[in-house]
Amino acid sequence: MAEIRAFKGLRYTKKAGDMASLVCPPYDVISEDERKEYLRCNEYNIIRLELPREGEDPYKTAGETLNEWLGEGILAKDDKDSLYIYEEEFEDNGCTMSFKGIIALVKLEEFSKGIILPHEETLPKAKADRFNLMMSTGCNFSQIYSLYIDEKNTTHEYIEKISSRTPEVCITDDSGVTHRLWRTSDESIISSIAADFAERRLYIADGHHRYETAINYRNTLRELGRSQPGGGTDYVMMTLVDLNSPGLVVYPTHRVVHDVESFNAQAVREKSAEYFDIAADLPKEKALRLLQESYNSGAKAFVFYSGGRFDLFTLKDFEKVCRNSTICREVMELDVSILHSLVLENAMGIDAACIADQTNVIYTRDIDEAISLTDEGADCAFIMNPTRISQIKDVANVGQKMPQKSTYFYPKLITGLVMNKII
Repeated sequence: MAEIRAFKGLRYTKKAGDMASLVCPPYDVISEDERKEYLRCNEYNIIRLELPREGEDPYKTAGETLNEWLGEGILAKDDKDSLYIYEEEFEDNGCTMSFKGIIALVKLEEFSKGIILPHEETLPKAKADRFNLMMSTGCNFSQIYSLYIDEKNTTHEYIEKISSRTPEVCITDDSGVTHRLWRTSDESIISSIAADFAERRLYIADGHHRYETAINYRNTLRELGRSQPGGGTDYVMMTLVDLNSPGLVVYPTHRVVHDVESFNAQAVREKSAEYFDIAADLPKEKALRLLQESYNSGAKAFVFYSGGRFDLFTLKDFEKVCRNSTICREVMELDVSILHSLVLENAMGIDAACIADQTNVIYTRDIDEAISLTDEGADCAFIMNPTRISQIKDVANVGQKMPQKSTYFYPKLITGLVMNKII
């Protein structure tokens, strides 16, 4: 099954400055103004490599910058092959939460083998961007976030042993999330952890584009004669987290719909009434409370917001929907699948291609932003419940994929603590 290995992580040296000024969130959630601010605080911030904008060819510039930093000793590889334990501690709804994962190299496998499983669709543009960066730098600057099942808690015991001492890195970011990092080069522990994973599947939680890009990168370098089977291009850097960790948090991603031809909110309600019980024109607080209660009870529901009013849509008959759908049961179990199929496509006429291309849909994790965008001119918003982690596993296990933006794991893995120089 999954093959993992230790590696000599590429990390910042003391020459680069304070670690807190060198890291950043994932590249795809950073605005241009935020990117500039990171670089203003420290010119060596990892964003210069992970999201390059400088020069006529930013990807080439990133490669040149990486080589300069290696030459200057800003970045250096650890002296021994190691595994890294990474912890995030954060607040969620007034509770202190945390989870720990293992940063390791994982052997790339085609999805068809059923060893590493995706759960979401990907976009060609995003993969082209990451491919160009990999070709120019030969480096993983950020980790793919994957989940595993540790039924006997064997790996958990090793993680706790490694992280029982003082961390090498401990920083708190602007969002209040504390990040800690430990390292082990103990060969017996590394071998034992690797043996644990030899019997496991991995479920990609975040980083589908980067995973598919890594396979493309491997294949391209083989075709060019620059890589051989078993070499560094056969592996990609991941953070591996126990799927049953109590600290895992998945937030919903809400949908804002705009520029639908002849949009009519009442027509949407009337067409949807065939499938949904609709609690109409609720106060905001009551609508959100009922939405939470729907989640707790296992009902499939979401809030429709348009024209200043909140309506709760609750699916009447899931079995009927399954019988009449060509989509497999595991995918139809998702609230987002119900929304896309029965409302966006059936009631509003937004076809699957437009949804995939984000022609008429904006995604946001912020309920207030979804409402504001609608008040400012968008047609409507759909406020969602989160996807359950068990549903991610179920969809992946049957070889299917969820609609885009079905999950938002919080907090995101920080970029810049450990990197993987491939070639």
